[in-house]
Amino acid sequence: MQKAQTRVLTTHVPVPLAEKVDLLAERLERSRGWIMKQALSAWIAQEEERDRLTYEALAEVDTHQVVDHQAVQAWAESLGTDKPLPVPR
Repeated sequence: MQKAQTRVLTTHVPVPLAEKVDLLAERLERSRGWIMKQALSAWIAQEEERDRLTYEALAEVDTHQVVDHQAVQAWAESLGTDKPLPVPR
């Protein structure tokens, strides 16, 4: 089995954050490096998803698949009233 190539990344973090990482590593019985890899992987996945959703939304705008602002505002204002409007589509 081939070992994955790695690179060392170094950064300065505030002491309270580093202490939280240390406490978490101790509690989970994992290394500090493992905690940092998990955190970085989760953040990158979140940012990639944000980018995907942004491009998807922009494509919908380009193809005019949008809901009129006034319709959304009227719907929102109707919430909590005796006759709420249906969700605009």
